[in-house]
Amino acid sequence: MVPLSLPPSYRLRTIGFSYLQAMRFAVEEINNSSALLPGLSLGYEIFDVCYLTNIIQPLFSFLSDDHLRVEIKRNYSDYKTRVVAVIGPDAPSSAVTAAYLLSQFLVPQITYSATTEALSSPKIFPVAFRTIPSTEQQVALLLNLMKYFRWNWVIMLSSEDDYGQQNAQLLRSKIGTTYSEASWICVAFQETIPVQNDSQEEPDGAALLRFQLIIAKIKRSSAKVVIVLSTELSLRPFFGEVIRQNLTGLVWVASEAWATDLSIFAMHNISSIGSVFGVAVQDVPIPGLDEFRVRSPEVREAAPPMCNQECDDCLSAVRHYDASLRSSGNRIDFNIYSSVYVVAHALHTLLGCNKTGCSKRTVYPWQLLREVGRVNFTLLNNIIQFDEKGDPPNGFEIVQWQWDIPGKPFRRIANYKFPQEELLVYTENIVWHTENSTPPRSVCSAQCGQGQRRKVLGSSACCFVCVECEAGTFLNKSDIFTCQTCPHNMWSNSGQEECFTKTVIFFSWHDPVSPVLLSFAFLGLLATLGILLTFICHHDTPVVRSAGGRLCFLMLAALAAGFCSVGFYIGELSEFKCVGRRSAFGLCFSLCIACITVRSFQIICVFKVAARLPRAYDLWRKYHGQEVFVGTVLALKMTIMGCNVYFYPPVPALTTMRNNPAVLLLMCTPDFKASMVLSNSLEMFLCLLCFSFAYMGKAMPKNYNEARYVTLSMTGYFSCWATLFLVMSLCDGLVVNKVDTSVMLTNLFNICLGYFGPKCYIIFFHPERNTAAFFQTDIQSYTMRQD
Repeated sequence: MVPLSLPPSYRLRTIGFSYLQAMRFAVEEINNSSALLPGLSLGYEIFDVCYLTNIIQPLFSFLSDDHLRVEIKRNYSDYKTRVVAVIGPDAPSSAVTAAYLLSQFLVPQITYSATTEALSSPKIFPVAFRTIPSTEQQVALLLNLMKYFRWNWVIMLSSEDDYGQQNAQLLRSKIGTTYSEASWICVAFQETIPVQNDSQEEPDGAALLRFQLIIAKIKRSSAKVVIVLSTELSLRPFFGEVIRQNLTGLVWVASEAWATDLSIFAMHNISSIGSVFGVAVQDVPIPGLDEFRVRSPEVREAAPPMCNQECDDCLSAVRHYDASLRSSGNRIDFNIYSSVYVVAHALHTLLGCNKTGCSKRTVYPWQLLREVGRVNFTLLNNIIQFDEKGDPPNGFEIVQWQWDIPGKPFRRIANYKFPQEELLVYTENIVWHTENSTPPRSVCSAQCGQGQRRKVLGSSACCFVCVECEAGTFLNKSDIFTCQTCPHNMWSNSGQEECFTKTVIFFSWHDPVSPVLLSFAFLGLLATLGILLTFICHHDTPVVRSAGGRLCFLMLAALAAGFCSVGFYIGELSEFKCVGRRSAFGLCFSLCIACITVRSFQIICVFKVAARLPRAYDLWRKYHGQEVFVGTVLALKMTIMGCNVYFYPPVPALTTMRNNPAVLLLMCTPDFKASMVLSNSLEMFLCLLCFSFAYMGKAMPKNYNEARYVTLSMTGYFSCWATLFLVMSLCDGLVVNKVDTSVMLTNLFNICLGYFGPKCYIIFFHPERNTAAFFQTDIQSYTMRQD
């Protein structure tokens, strides 16, 4: 079944006659072969389907029995049709119609140019096979071509027949699922081309108006690539109007139906429209076909003439177009040629043929159908077989229309492998019929720069403005419309496509401030040890006893441990360091304040409480009130620290710096302020109590009056912590750590120098005041003032 003529004039289609000759050539080759179907000859009957109008009549002729009728039977397994296989027709709608009817009788159908996806359903059409790739492969090739040249803004034109609408629908569905930056394609607009009769030299009024509207939209569009999914009948008048309106500089991408159509290629001034690419069946040269196509039928003796006047006119027309047919290649011709060989190989297997001959038994179509699906042979270096859908393994190629190369109107510029989706482009074969002979850009919006997201304008994802990603976000290529937030431990500058790991800082040993603080801690430790040695040497003197006696040694040991605890504040943090940082200093300082407080209270007891409440004073001394108080404070402090560790675990934590989000500060305990308040609550209370006792004892004997020194130490304590909280509120980072360490050292120095310093001064520079007589005189003076 071939399209030999076109209604209503039934003018000869030269390409249809070429299809007919390809079939005849294959049949004659097989009949003259001794290797394929030896002893048997293939017969055939060719019908002109008149493009679309003559389908049913040939089908019923094929399905009729020897009496030229189609019988209605319950079981057709022994029904013998006039033919055992049907090759064709070419048009998709005709092929589907034929498949519906042939499936009822299980007559194999091999179509050579119908790419429609409808035939790829073996459940609906079990008889349908084809030697041309399917529409799915054509659409995949179009998408890969757009991707290769980075054309993501295209115009889609389709004919209003089934071929155009089905191809357009499939292409739109594939575009809708192509969701990556490199291959995203958007349709600027889609229009339908009215189908015209090829016999009409000029389009009718309605069609012409439609052509003009389409061309006007193309001129207004920024898209430079036009995909045309149409049969050839619709395009001659359309391109005639395109040429008349001087629409140039575009890239036209042709579907398989008209990619190698000689009538459109030969139109006057067609080269002015721009570059024309087309999806074409691979060209497979068939030796001897070109000569056979123009050869007159052989006339045997005593046989009636085999060619009348119409036949002579047909051959004359074919000879006229022979050069063009030769240059366009054997594309669909090979599909028809291989279709005949498929039937022959299936028959060869079914009849059990060998070198001597074949079985003469009756062949039923359903038997041949099974063997057609199993064929697997090589023909002219091409593998011929069918997959589960009845599709062949061969693929399409991309050709370009080149008018300046004689004898090569359709030059191959790319090969395509399906389903691997590998496109191999021969750029050296491409001739760009555009300005500057360069590939045109067909994009709605230029590509965004590095680290810029797309902000869509309107409904088309290909039209957008570029917005730079903010600092702390990055552009993930899997989502080019949204800037993703960096993970907590990573950061990015504005306009970046990836995040970098944040810099982790801590108060290290190499910090310039570290040696300074360590030097002060070392000096404080030396001073404490010096005071301790001094007090040991003068432990029986009144100054040492008035300072607290044995409690002084406990205080000095705590001070020494406090100065040593500076190591917890410097260097990379660990859980041990975090616990030791708050615990060591807290215990040492609380112990010192507790000793000073109880010493101040002891002096008040001696000079004021002893006389008024002698029994209470005796109980205080009898049960070692000083030691009990210090032990109680120490136990309470340890309880508070235990609660602090439990509720606010002092573990290393990374905190983003406020003034520099790219830096992470390694510090202890996320809730640093709350843990400090809880940890220092007891010290604050003791300081207030100590300050109160010191104030109450300001009238005590001069040698026992610690009010000035205690007030100085406590004032320094509150000032330091107020400064620390102010710094923590205003600053972050290493400044807080350094100030925290400085505050700790300052508080220790306040006690070391403020409390013990005056005692050492008397011991070394005024030894005359460090005598029992001097202290006794001072007490007597106080007693006399009280009287």
